[in-house]
Amino acid sequence: MSFNEKTLRSLEFDKICELLASYAPTEGSKTAAKILMPSDDIDVVLKRQRRTTDAKRLCDAKGMPSFGMVKDVSESCERADKGATLSPGELLAIASVLRTARTLSDYCHGNHLFDTVLDEIFDRLMPNRTLEERISRSIISEELIADEASDTLANIRRQIRITNNKIKETLQKYVQGGSHAKYLQENIVTMRNGRYVIPVKAECKNEVKGLIHDTSSSGATIFVEPVAVVEANNELRVLESKEQHEIEKILSDLSARVSEVSDAIWLNYRNITELAFVEGINDKIVAENLGRITV
Repeated sequence: MSFNEKTLRSLEFDKICELLASYAPTEGSKTAAKILMPSDDIDVVLKRQRRTTDAKRLCDAKGMPSFGMVKDVSESCERADKGATLSPGELLAIASVLRTARTLSDYCHGNHLFDTVLDEIFDRLMPNRTLEERISRSIISEELIADEASDTLANIRRQIRITNNKIKETLQKYVQGGSHAKYLQENIVTMRNGRYVIPVKAECKNEVKGLIHDTSSSGATIFVEPVAVVEANNELRVLESKEQHEIEKILSDLSARVSEVSDAIWLNYRNITELAFVEGINDKIVAENLGRITV
């Protein structure tokens, strides 16, 4: 027997799927819930029922495992295989998949109270703690790479801090009551075009020797990079370029490591999605609300 669209609509099966999806803990399991179709194959039905029963047994005995809100990393794995450099966000998503694979494996095999039909899915998980921790140590957020990502990066950033402080200390002499203070529109240090500058009154532009980088909209202020900091500013720009080059090198290296195990990462994602669909939907609260619905 097949289930045609009219029958499913009459049964409001789509609403059941939406309800299931609302309890799903990951994007992939939400999608799986939304496209779920009933089956008239007795073997399929019995398999689903056994999974549902064992998922509830596990949740009752151990609580619901964490699925980490993992994201679909298939495209990222494919790009890494082609030699592309992945973004920090993509790498963090892959680390999340690896972390979730590890915690789910620990959930199943640690304090193993009884066998379940879900064990075969848990056994297919392939944690890679080395890569997981390498990514997590190297990338703090989508916008920030950690100093610990490489010794070279840590050294470059140390030089950047030293150079920044050197520039600021020099410019503070201009703004803190020195002989040039009277020529300034404000006693502050600011930046223009990535260079440290001071705001000089337009009529006093010849009193402060340096490079003009910008003018205020009113024309009353010019932003001057004093000669005393030009060399240090140049050094800072070189260091910043080196920093960006090293970050790209770090991301490239991590992407290459991902490509070496991309198939395992992708399979981890699929198995996590399968477990999230069955077990995540069948925790205690969902079981109470959905009664006999079998996934």
